[in-house]
Amino acid sequence: MGNESSNLITQIDFARAGQITPAMRVVAEKEGRSAEFIREGVAAGRIAIPANIHHTSLSPEGVGEGLRTKVNVNLGISGDLADESVEWQKVDTAIELGAEAIMDLSNSGKTQAFRTKLIEKSPAMIGTVPMYDAIGYLEKALIAIKAEDFLDVVRRHAEDGVDFVTIHAGMNRRTIESFKETGRLMNIVSRGGSLIFAWMEATGNENPFYEHYDEVLEILHEHDVTISIGDAMRPGCTYDATDAGQIAELIEIGKLTKRAWDAGVQVMVEGPGHMALNEIEANMRLEKRLCHNAPFYVLGPLVTDIAPGYDHITAAIGGAVAASSGADFLCYVTPAEHLRLPDAQDVRDGLVATKIAAHAADIAKGIPGARDRDNRMSDARRRMDWEEQFGLAIDPIRPRKVFESAPPSNEGTCTMCGKMCAVRTVNTIMDGLVIDLDNE
Repeated sequence: MGNESSNLITQIDFARAGQITPAMRVVAEKEGRSAEFIREGVAAGRIAIPANIHHTSLSPEGVGEGLRTKVNVNLGISGDLADESVEWQKVDTAIELGAEAIMDLSNSGKTQAFRTKLIEKSPAMIGTVPMYDAIGYLEKALIAIKAEDFLDVVRRHAEDGVDFVTIHAGMNRRTIESFKETGRLMNIVSRGGSLIFAWMEATGNENPFYEHYDEVLEILHEHDVTISIGDAMRPGCTYDATDAGQIAELIEIGKLTKRAWDAGVQVMVEGPGHMALNEIEANMRLEKRLCHNAPFYVLGPLVTDIAPGYDHITAAIGGAVAASSGADFLCYVTPAEHLRLPDAQDVRDGLVATKIAAHAADIAKGIPGARDRDNRMSDARRRMDWEEQFGLAIDPIRPRKVFESAPPSNEGTCTMCGKMCAVRTVNTIMDGLVIDLDNE
């Protein structure tokens, strides 16, 4: 399965040849795993290290089995809100709070300048959806775009240094037939998927990313870009979850996963979406089975459809269940989901909620070291060391702000319990002192 030495380009190439790369060593150190554990996972496709050879500022991360659950932040310029300074605020927030990935979903105008600056600056891995960029980059109407044009956009993103690209290659004629025959309440909600569906319906052609999949893989292999096989048929409401269209596409994605590995390209598989709580575990297991244990990257899932303005919470609930059941990578959802482009505060709120979900899942999965920070926090709380508590928090800013907004009259406590603070009382007794609550 290995390539000749001169053709070793991607992480999976090197892993299959028995070679441990610098990126694998960095991931091993971050994860508390041996470098050989990482190499074996990459060689088998269970772990991906998205690391474009042109992304020199990258601090590599591993995504997959036995590793910490990673979190992605979506941002980017839209046609209605094209304020680049706000997008940089979002980037700063993502990096400050430790997001492992940033997806630039810019879809208006010439996006390359923002993308290349982002790649130059970001230690986080960068992902894109080339389909979003096609119309602006090519300056053509959707109906006028040719299959080779789509490949040109993929090539440009790869050359710019993008670490992973979402390619909706699994939505072929067979998938669409299943969708049309069974119907849906919300139809197709994937933006990239809807554009490809429209192009296919207008031209009568097969999905260009499916028809020319081998050429796509050649481009990605040349620059070591990981393919994140997009779920064009993901459910957009809980009613549509686990339906024929979603599963038909997942079957196709499983076949495409093996083809990518055979071409020396790393793979992640994207998943739902909206999904009732009781369906999530089965969907995670199904993906791992059909897609040969490739890393699974999920949006949410959102466990109810009636919480606009709070969908970072519905997604965090689903994300915690998904990751504890086998998902490896969570895409954040913000309070602005379904309503508008998120602002910088939305990004912060969505990222914190998703990091909570990821961390909770890592504890449940028994990831090495996952409880260490929690134990340090508990020790700091017992000692009533507020500064240390703030420093250990997922978001260190908000707890400080909340604490300082209501100063307690009893030093070391907070205004919830004051002099009746259980921790303070027991600490005093354990120190052999007598505490008189009545006279304090």
